[in-house]
Order: sequence, then structure tokens, then C-alpha cells
Amino acid sequence: MPKHSHPSLFEKSEQTSPPRTYTRQGLVVREVKCKSLLNRSPISEYSFNPYTGCANGCVYCYARFMQRFHPHEEPWGKFVDVKINAAEVLARQLRRLRPGRVFTCSVCDGWQSLERRYKITRRCCRMLLEAGFGLNILTKSELVLRDLDIFQGQDVRLGVTITNPDESQARLWEPKASSVWARLKVLRQAKAAGLTTTVMFGPLLPGISDTRQALHKLFTLAAEADVDRIYTDTLNPRPRVWPSVRQLLKRKWPTLYDHYQRVLFDRAFRASYQRKLNTRIRRTAEQLGFADRLLGT
Repeated sequence: MPKHSHPSLFEKSEQTSPPRTYTRQGLVVREVKCKSLLNRSPISEYSFNPYTGCANGCVYCYARFMQRFHPHEEPWGKFVDVKINAAEVLARQLRRLRPGRVFTCSVCDGWQSLERRYKITRRCCRMLLEAGFGLNILTKSELVLRDLDIFQGQDVRLGVTITNPDESQARLWEPKASSVWARLKVLRQAKAAGLTTTVMFGPLLPGISDTRQALHKLFTLAAEADVDRIYTDTLNPRPRVWPSVRQLLKRKWPTLYDHYQRVLFDRAFRASYQRKLNTRIRRTAEQLGFADRLLGT
């Protein structure tokens, strides 16, 4: 039995020469080298991230904490480090790691805009599948449809995240992600290709996408796409998230500002909020006949 390694999720990049750096449509891109790629994950058995940083620029993005380990002058959403040696590093790791399920990806979107050029996620996914690993994919990008040719007939669960059913509001929270309509297209085409499909409704935004009306619309979209599994997530006070959320609330939803503070930072209020939200979610799922596909609530 091969001996497991336990590389850190936050392994620093191994840089032997200054990285190539350029700016593309306001995004600072650095080509870097990594020491390890496939890491143990609390979400699945493994995870990998071919990029550090994410061009989607989601206001609520939990992965902002990565700036503690990879400091950048640019704000989150305005920089991406491209791990140009990812496939080579993965090839070495695959010789000694036992196959398992891989969450793709945990702290970036593997199919963000730069993937169209670099194709690192595609190459790594192909290598993992050929080595007998299974993939749990979660993305906000329709670019993932490019890779259906390597997913079809393989152990792949393909999912998308949808935070808000309203296209105009979603654009404020997720400025560079694919449209909600495009993400639903991903689910439909993945289902037609014979893949297990999942959707993550989250983080559900207090007073915006956690209402009965919004939840009903979200679950209706899931029903139309005949999704196999549904997950939900509550907005959490992860490091560096609140300053970003606070700025958008002040501009667009100032009346919700105090409510968000209580949801995030008042422990008793948050516990009550979570119970009520879980009840709304379960009832909505039951009304639309999706209770058996709802997980984790």
C-alpha cells in the first residue's frame, strides 16, 4: 500500500526565478511554480487548486483567507497566480498516492477565465481520471462544458454554485462568474452526458436569496435541470469576508446592513436565524418534491 503524504493545503510556491508577470483586462497574472498540488482536504479525500486567486471576484468569497499565505498588493479578485508546473508536480504525486475522490477546486474556480488559455485544470483532471481518481467538481463557469469529452463515462460529479436566482443581483455579487442561465446550461448538458449533477445554493444571502420567494425560485431552477443532489450554505463570517460584503451592502442594500451584522456576529441571533432558514429550505424542497435530493440541512 503506498504511503500517504500530508502536504499542507497552504504550501508556498517554489520559485527559483522571478515569475513572469503581466496584466490582462485589469487582472495581475503571475506564472509561478508549486511544490505540491494534490492535497488532503476536509471537504473530500483530496483537493487541488491550479490557481491561487480567482478572477471571478465574488464579494463573499471565503478563499480570501489565502492572502494570509500568499500576500499580494492587489485586492482579492484582481490577481491570479498560475501554477505552470501543476501537471508535472501532479504526475509525481500520482505515483505514490492511493486513488480517492478529489474536490475540484477548493480555493479557486478551476474554470475561471485564465483556464481558457492555460488548460491546467483540464490536463490535471484528465490525469486524475486516468489514475483512477474520482472528481467532485464545483464551478461557476460554463467553460467546464469544454471538458465534457474527458468527463463522460468517468467517475465525475459535476456541480455549479448558484447564490442568487436574480441575474442582475448575481452580477453584483459575482461580477466575473458565468450567468445563472449559463450555469443552469452546465447542469442540463452534464445531465445529458450521463454525469451525476449537483448544485450548491450558497452562500444564501440574508434578506436577498434566503427568502421564501427566492428559495422557491432556486429550487424550481434545480427541478427544471433535474439535479441529482442539492446542497445549501449559510453566509459565514470567514476571515476577510465581512469588509467586502459590507462595502456592497452600503452601496446597494443599506437597510440590510444591521441584519447582516447580527447574522454574522451575534451568536444567539445567528443560531435562531440558522434554524429558521433550515426550516424554510426543507419546506421548499418538500413542496417541489426534492426533499430526497437535499443534503446537509
